[in-house]
Amino acid sequence: MGGARGFGTNPAVAQPSLQSVIFRDAAQQGALSKWKSLYPGIGFGATYKVLQRTYKFSMQPILKDYFARSHRKSFEGVFGRKTGTDMMHATAGACVGLGEVLLLPMDVLKIKAQVNPGCLQGRGLAKILMEERFKLYRGWNWTALRNMPGSFALFGATSGVYSWVFDTDKAHATFGQMTSASIVGAISSIAISSPMDVIKTRVQNRNFNDPRTGTALIRDLLRQEGFSAFFKGLTPKISLIGPKLIFSWTVAQWLSRSIAERWDQ
Repeated sequence: MGGARGFGTNPAVAQPSLQSVIFRDAAQQGALSKWKSLYPGIGFGATYKVLQRTYKFSMQPILKDYFARSHRKSFEGVFGRKTGTDMMHATAGACVGLGEVLLLPMDVLKIKAQVNPGCLQGRGLAKILMEERFKLYRGWNWTALRNMPGSFALFGATSGVYSWVFDTDKAHATFGQMTSASIVGAISSIAISSPMDVIKTRVQNRNFNDPRTGTALIRDLLRQEGFSAFFKGLTPKISLIGPKLIFSWTVAQWLSRSIAERWDQ
């Protein structure tokens, strides 16, 4: 009978309550504190997203117009008329994705505030920037390798839907066509950038004093978790990030076209 005790739960080990799992340190605090605990890093996250979306969705059309003016013959000579236009959109997107590296510190601080808040505790933004400096750009190369194919896919796939499915372009697409194209572009972007996104997050999530390089993290990842780890969380990403990206990209296209039409009038 004594041996059967091994199958039971040890009463001396306290099991965490649902509230402590969800609200963590704020589990025993008031409703407002609990609500705020669900949004760790919101200041960094909001700043980063506003800057990122503004930069990405405004700069890509400018670069695309530059390619159309100066390099249209080169693109169309290699890829043909329709695919050449899609490739101009995609290439402009990839260039913009590379430039997003400049915003990396805010992304790093957002991730650390969400998953490793201890390394930021007791320090304001100015103090963090002064103390950490270029450490906030650690992993910039992996971020670039994630952003470039992701943005290439977002803008290229969106343009491809316009060209090959609807036989139109953004200037003449209906709102429904814009939404459909944004869905394909967003899912393509998230899926293609997923492996590098995993590496980028691991690099950014480590402590500031962790000396491991991105290559060392990849080795550890493959040895401990296998190749499938590169696509960990892909379904939640598409389910959670996808709708936000689809919404913002659709609205950005519709607004930019509406503003351009009013400007021309």
